[in-house]
Amino acid sequence: MLNSVIGTSLTTGSLLICTAASVVLGFFTALGSTYKSQSSKSVFTTIAIMPVIVQIVMMVVNGNIGTGIAVAGAFTLVRFRTIPGKARDILFMFTAMGIGMACGTGYIAVAALLAVLVILLNVIYLKSKFADDRICQRYLRITIPEDLNYTHEFDEIFAKYTTRCEFQGVRTTNMGSLFRVAWDIDLANSDCEKDFIDELRTLNGNLEICCNISVPEREL
Repeated sequence: MLNSVIGTSLTTGSLLICTAASVVLGFFTALGSTYKSQSSKSVFTTIAIMPVIVQIVMMVVNGNIGTGIAVAGAFTLVRFRTIPGKARDILFMFTAMGIGMACGTGYIAVAALLAVLVILLNVIYLKSKFADDRICQRYLRITIPEDLNYTHEFDEIFAKYTTRCEFQGVRTTNMGSLFRVAWDIDLANSDCEKDFIDELRTLNGNLEICCNISVPEREL
């Protein structure tokens, strides 16, 4: 049975046990988040410490419905902002919160199960080939002269190197003498990305070309 270690009242012993569990599970969760990841030390530290904070808060409001609702409202105001391409950091931050909540109510076995399950699933999905086709997705932004008709000028190159091409927008720059045009594309072969860019350069006069894996804020 996954019973709570907290009885009818909070004792020093149960507090120490839950806090120790939060520290250990937080560390291993943060360690698991580094698998095939380039997260910063600040993210690692946040994930490692967060279970302790949430656990202490849960213990403080234990049995007080009004305070519990107030704390829940405060948590909804928290926004975890990470660097581009780090959605997995958010996953582990929420996992850390879940561990802290479980430890704060005395369900240490549940917290351990959650940590092991998330880390294990993270490793399995990263090792599998599931959704590998997404590595060919790109956000393409090309700077072109104002006299170049971007509507169909690149169609032949896109047909040669991409399987999908969706126009995203255009804006003027450099006092209106240049345009920045953006597309969402799927490369037919990621190994040919350099050849693809080289052919684009011959059409845009060797002006700036940006080809990113992802852009969180679609600014042209």
